[in-house]
Amino acid sequence: MRNYLSTALFATIISLFASSVGPSALAGVLDDILVAPKTLIDRAVEARSSSDIYKDNEIVVKVNAVMADLGTIKASTEIYEQRLLITGLFNDSELYEEFLARVKTVDGIKELYWHVQYMSKKEQKMREEEMLDWVDTMKLDVSVGISLIETAGIADVNLRVAVDAFSNVYLIGRARSEREFEKAVRVSAETEGVGVIVNYIEVRP
Repeated sequence: MRNYLSTALFATIISLFASSVGPSALAGVLDDILVAPKTLIDRAVEARSSSDIYKDNEIVVKVNAVMADLGTIKASTEIYEQRLLITGLFNDSELYEEFLARVKTVDGIKELYWHVQYMSKKEQKMREEEMLDWVDTMKLDVSVGISLIETAGIADVNLRVAVDAFSNVYLIGRARSEREFEKAVRVSAETEGVGVIVNYIEVRP
């Protein structure tokens, strides 16, 4: 189904161009697509079923409900094929333990990658010079995402990125080949400001 959708989307785009340009111009458009830094096929469609995406969304909604019930937004989630990655930083140990316990009860999670940390306010104060604030964390997250988007041969739609307060970058998702896998890790690591890369990408055609 996903291959059909990718092909159909590609054909629709080409037909839109063809209706307004001549054959020679259309050939030029095709050349531009094929040699572009990022191909349409890399961008087009997630290589998985809508039901799988629905399962992921359902899990995230449940985890967000846990955070809402606990009155905290100190964690963030990324998910792919029911493999859930959670990052965050708590200064309340009881809240941290309660959050972990309740996340573990969420139905449908196949694997939990827990990268939430507890760190007291005093310790955070001592390490504040090496920590990113929320805005800088978001900027680094976006920068890594752009690096993946701009690189040909990486289907970034199948990858997720998370960044923590210590510039660690977490990658989760699926690569279609070892070459794509290696390229995704490399361009992420080479993005300015990135510290350690924590990799949960699976390689599967």
